[in-house]
Amino acid sequence: MKLAHALRVSPGEVIAITGGGGKSTLMFNLAAELVGPMRVLTTTSTRIFAAQIKQSPAHVSFDPAHQQLDDIRPQLAAAIARHGQVLLVGPTEAASGKAFGVPPEIIDQLARSGQFEAIIIEADGSRMRPFKAPAEHEPVIPAATSLVVPVVGLDVLSRPLTDDAVHRAELVSRLSGTPFTAPVSAETIAAVLAHPNGGLKNVPARARVVPLLNKVESTERHAAARAIATRLLVTPQIDSVAIGSVKSAGDPITAVSSRVAAVVLAAGGSSRFGAPKQLARWQNSTLIERAADIALESAAGPVLVVLGRAAEACRAALGSRPLQIIDNPRWAEGQSTSMQAGLAELPANTGAAIFLLVDQPGVTPQVINALIERHQTTLAPIVWPEFEGRRGNPVLFDRAVFGELARVSGDTGGRPVLQAHRHAAERVAVTNPGILQDIDRPADLAGQVV
Repeated sequence: MKLAHALRVSPGEVIAITGGGGKSTLMFNLAAELVGPMRVLTTTSTRIFAAQIKQSPAHVSFDPAHQQLDDIRPQLAAAIARHGQVLLVGPTEAASGKAFGVPPEIIDQLARSGQFEAIIIEADGSRMRPFKAPAEHEPVIPAATSLVVPVVGLDVLSRPLTDDAVHRAELVSRLSGTPFTAPVSAETIAAVLAHPNGGLKNVPARARVVPLLNKVESTERHAAARAIATRLLVTPQIDSVAIGSVKSAGDPITAVSSRVAAVVLAAGGSSRFGAPKQLARWQNSTLIERAADIALESAAGPVLVVLGRAAEACRAALGSRPLQIIDNPRWAEGQSTSMQAGLAELPANTGAAIFLLVDQPGVTPQVINALIERHQTTLAPIVWPEFEGRRGNPVLFDRAVFGELARVSGDTGGRPVLQAHRHAAERVAVTNPGILQDIDRPADLAGQVV
């Protein structure tokens, strides 16, 4: 997966990269991906080495003590016209060759100017260490920032928590509770990234936060990255977690972990069934209980259940299960209204939603998990299961198409959106024919085998 896709970069983004080693590589590789559809400014609000400056095809120096921003706009425009991107740095130290950073208020002015579709900022330093905690004066994140990407290199795992491996190791110890000199663990990394004085420090209120777990180049590191991501997604301020190796050619991101909600659609009138099928018995429970339990046993979360007809009886059947119940007063207008009632209640940081139909008891948690895993590795707009080449349910919809789902009407559910994106959809082959089975009439309850 490309960096820009994994980070969900859209035109107008101001992206601040913080944390451990790999920030400069991430900044310049992301800029290279964006050039073409976007005019890209790269810059730093701290300092940058001469060798790093050379990674950009063009750079412009700016000394705010002696220059106005308008003085360098022609140089920036000329570099963009020729290369599609430009690096903006402050004055250079003659002795070290390092360039100073650009004041954050200057970056904010450039963001408001409309001269660039993307601005990418290296917002702190790490002395080439893979993991760090920010000092009092950092990170320097401009107010216009819309996306913050804290970076950690997972080559730090199991190394002693000392300054040889970690920048400001004592501060990392205080933030994480890991004893000084003890091995750095997945818990150590997750604690610092989710800490308000760690990975979340100085993040603007409206900015998304997407930590990037870098240097994930082995099965062991990938398992650790998954564990870190699971811990991080407990923190509402963290939008998603990217996993990969930014130096890898081609597709540097192998997975993006995000919150995938399960929405059980259980509001229908059951006209062909003759009675509320939500309450029909399937094996040892009702259909609505089975659908809720399947969702709760899966990796999806949160779980929402949309009710309409026989709402009170359905609510009673669900009991004290840890899920959110939504009443849809418009249920008689069709399935789309229940889908939209569920969407309206999803947290803003939801990455995707899986819609389960209450009349498909043959679906299993394993099917749901397979859809989630495919979405993590592709961020496809749609993911559906197939049995012997036939499409079934449930279907996963990425948040990129939530707006389209909100405009559907009638009793079609998400079918129009599915059809519109079918060429970009991911298909997951399963061995479970239950994805094709539904209960329309009482006779369909015969032969209850899963």
